[in-house]
Amino acid sequence: MENRSGRDTIRAVQWRGDHLRLLDQRRLPHEEIWLDCRSAGEVAQAIRDLVVRGAPAIGISAAWGVVLAAQRSDDLEAALAALRAARPTAVNLMWALDRMRACVHAGADAQALAAEAQKIQDEDLAANRRMGELGAALIEPDSAVLTHCNTGSLATAGFGTALGVIRAGVEAGRIARVYAGETRPWLQGARLTMWELTRDGIPATLIADAAAAHLMREQKVQWVIVGADRIAANGDTANKIGTYQLAISAKHHGAKLMVVAPSSTVDMDTPSGDAIEIELRDPDELLSHAGSRTVIEGANAWNPVFDVTPHELIDAIVTERGVIEKPDAASMRGMFKEDAC
Repeated sequence: MENRSGRDTIRAVQWRGDHLRLLDQRRLPHEEIWLDCRSAGEVAQAIRDLVVRGAPAIGISAAWGVVLAAQRSDDLEAALAALRAARPTAVNLMWALDRMRACVHAGADAQALAAEAQKIQDEDLAANRRMGELGAALIEPDSAVLTHCNTGSLATAGFGTALGVIRAGVEAGRIARVYAGETRPWLQGARLTMWELTRDGIPATLIADAAAAHLMREQKVQWVIVGADRIAANGDTANKIGTYQLAISAKHHGAKLMVVAPSSTVDMDTPSGDAIEIELRDPDELLSHAGSRTVIEGANAWNPVFDVTPHELIDAIVTERGVIEKPDAASMRGMFKEDAC
């Protein structure tokens, strides 16, 4: 799909006919290094190692991984299993692979699988543009917003989910100020979101994660806008660790919380957030920074990379299908009834 906006110039997942090219997000903002994946195993490793991250981008990359397996005449079921195991929390990964598996079972060859993967990627970009319009329409002119982690073109096919709303809101004159939390321990907000916004000409202010509640207490934020890695059937939402405490602070200080994610992130088979598996990553990610240890030897760390925000703390869930305000099980069923088991 054609890029139509000067505020949307980044495409981090690129299919090159016989390999998948990924912008290595571990190296940003200092280096723009591209990694070429030529097998499903290499794609799975790139997902696991956070070369590519963001739920939609993970799903898109995995779909292309299946295409690579087909081109190489690899065992497709083994490739699907390896890709599925790369990250456990983001439901987009499972959704994209289920689509690709259905094509495999229908007898699709590598060319047909490539067409399906391209369709998944194009649909995501179109969904992001639609969500941007819908989410921006909820925001009063001259508002200030806070976002967490990275939910932009780096994390999707392009434009972004929560950052797509911010892009659309800035373009429409509804968003006057943008704050980004740094997002420990991988600093996605500092390294990636600030890189995206600055590169695309959207002024933004970085804050320490710990400054968010103070910012809201000062009444400097009207909306907290975040993405999602899995949305349960009752509206509970798993997102980057730290989202839950932002939601609590927003509720206390009178700011609103918007969750922006494509319908592929909604998992109607998961009844509530209690049933969402939370990925635990290596404690060394907390004990070190940029390869250098920052904590005394012998210290321990606990490193969950997602948390769950209860639906009661969410003011709006925005998908390409529409907006659910004050989400609960009934309103989620009303919009996603065909997806329910």
